[in-house]
Amino acid sequence: MLLVFRALSLFPLWLLHGLGWACGWLTYLGSPTYRRRFLANAAQAGYRLGDVHQAVGHAGRMVAELPRLWLGAPVTIEWSDEERVDRAYRAGRGVVFLTPHLGCFEITAQAVARRYAERYGPLTVMYRPARQRWLARLVTALRHRPGLDTAPTTLAGVRQVLKALRRGRAIGLLPDQVPPEGQGLWTPFFGKPAYTMTLAARLAQQGAAVLLVWGERLPRGRGYRLHFLELESELADDLAQAVAQINGEMERMVRACPQQYLWGYARYKQPRQEVAEP
Repeated sequence: MLLVFRALSLFPLWLLHGLGWACGWLTYLGSPTYRRRFLANAAQAGYRLGDVHQAVGHAGRMVAELPRLWLGAPVTIEWSDEERVDRAYRAGRGVVFLTPHLGCFEITAQAVARRYAERYGPLTVMYRPARQRWLARLVTALRHRPGLDTAPTTLAGVRQVLKALRRGRAIGLLPDQVPPEGQGLWTPFFGKPAYTMTLAARLAQQGAAVLLVWGERLPRGRGYRLHFLELESELADDLAQAVAQINGEMERMVRACPQQYLWGYARYKQPRQEVAEP
């Protein structure tokens, strides 16, 4: 698999995105379960297929671009509102970057680490390890790069990101991931109860600066544009209210570009039971 990734990493981004677009539509047309979930999630947010049909191809692009991002030559990145990032880092209280399954969330972490790690320390990104051990090892190895640390969504990983925040460093996570049972609250997302992690709110309540970020894919493989937003209002002290606020912020970001949201993600699924760490 690593050899395949290395070979694909040599392809130009426009070609990988073209291949990904085709794979995205093949998956959509070939999987009734995926298609139903995609359409149901989009409808829950008030969109029809005609409104978000581009998201079918973007789901495939999300996978196809990974070899280039992990192993290939650097891609073009445009920055929007980077002064917000400068201000958040200079505050010295740590930074919590939050992004939904929107656009290319892999490039956001790489770009922030590349620009800010030398001055402010590495960016620590939380991720959910793959269930297949070989795939988990492969992804961990490919994501490892200077200025970018990774932390699994386990108790040890939570300790790691807390330690980074207390040092005034930055962390990043996807708050619209469905957490294991006992680690979330049922909170509306586009008007429907969704099991939502409390971790993002708890971390944001540590006194750190909070920024919303997403990486927009530019047309014809021209690269990516990073967007940074601040919270519309200060995060509530009450945990349930803070979780609801974050869901509302994720909705705001998705509505900014619904064509690049991962509508096929099982956002409303029941949480799985997690085996406690020894």
